[in-house]
Amino acid sequence: MEKKLFGTDGIRGVANEYPITPEVMIKLGRAIISSLPDSEGKKRILIGKDSRISGDMIESAIAAGICSMNGDAFLAGVIPTPGISCLTVSGGYDAGIVISASHNPYYDNGIKIFNHQGFKLSDEIEKEIEGKVLDDSLIINPLLSKDIGVIKEVDTPKLKYIEFLKNTLPVDYSLEGLKIILDCSNGATSEIAPKLFKKLGADVITIFASPNGTNINDQCGSQHTETLRETVLKNNADIGFAFDGDGDRLIAVDDKGNKVTGDQILAVCAKYLKEKGKLANNVVVSTVMSNVGLLQVLKKLKIKHVIADVGDRYVLEEMKKNNSIIGGEDSGHMIFLDHHTSGDGILTAIRLIQVIKETSQNLSELVKIMKIYPQVLVNVPVKEKIDIQKIPEIIVAIEKVENQLQDQGRVLVRYSGTQLLCRVMVEGPEKEETLKYCQDIVDVISEKIGSK
Repeated sequence: MEKKLFGTDGIRGVANEYPITPEVMIKLGRAIISSLPDSEGKKRILIGKDSRISGDMIESAIAAGICSMNGDAFLAGVIPTPGISCLTVSGGYDAGIVISASHNPYYDNGIKIFNHQGFKLSDEIEKEIEGKVLDDSLIINPLLSKDIGVIKEVDTPKLKYIEFLKNTLPVDYSLEGLKIILDCSNGATSEIAPKLFKKLGADVITIFASPNGTNINDQCGSQHTETLRETVLKNNADIGFAFDGDGDRLIAVDDKGNKVTGDQILAVCAKYLKEKGKLANNVVVSTVMSNVGLLQVLKKLKIKHVIADVGDRYVLEEMKKNNSIIGGEDSGHMIFLDHHTSGDGILTAIRLIQVIKETSQNLSELVKIMKIYPQVLVNVPVKEKIDIQKIPEIIVAIEKVENQLQDQGRVLVRYSGTQLLCRVMVEGPEKEETLKYCQDIVDVISEKIGSK
């Protein structure tokens, strides 16, 4: 059965529209409980959320579904996604649920689910849960009143997560002397990130940390770093960090006010780990969307590079297969598997600051190891998703560009997972020729399968 609810990162959509409705969320809570491995006693499910106005509604519905299936729901409130991953393990919960639409606008919301080990669910388990949501006759509901679960609040979840993050550093590690700007995207990191970095001794200036339910990701955070860049320069700061709404991704700004992407962070941290002899199995994992510049710097450093499908879940799968401790996406999802089971924006910030401190180099110097190749991405509306390999004219157009680029660029053509769009991405050494190469492919796709 092809999945109909779950995408590359859980379930997502417009809040109060299918499937992000109270009715579906009740079914989802029931389906999650019924899909967990058998164990003695009631299932214990941890629930967290970001700062969206719809979070309370969805939280209540999922909790009701959990309780109706003899499960207990434990509410952690507003907390970053990786905080739920962490606390699910440390608190011995059977699963963790995050209510968030990540970097999307406030009117969207979604669901991410972690198993008892703090990892996102496999495709197989998601399909099982999805099948039960779409056909709730598959769920056997214990109707006896004595079997109904309860809803409880978790004691000091934010403080526990802060301690977890602090414990990834050496005892008494200090950031004294560093000036850091934090853009919390009016989201789940708004309270936790400033507290942590101040505890570590940094001089902290915080922007966009006043969530009101509708301002999450609004011209701020990892998707919109303009204000952060201005603030770093205005305050002569050492570094700036921009989180997304649920705190599982990070984009940095260096001391010169330049945006530093996930690929650049991967390159800097991988080089440092290799030089320290701490790069497990000499492997770094990234996705098919990574910049050619990352591929080239890893090759130069003689680091094995493994390429995963788009999505931090697939990055993690390849990391586990290849015994790698570092992987991520250019969008800022970074996984440091020796410390955490999930992408974590705050943890990534900590790791990057460690490199800065211990190399005594500014971030603007560290990122010079990687050249960013110009990238052009065009979304072509299509009538239907025909197998690209079965359209000779498109294959010829792609091969022609690849032959012109050789090892100085690359081409990626794939369909959107959720829309009738064909995404054409071309990277090359120069902006103008990259634009031309991309347009050449777009023209052929539009002619052969484009919608008018």
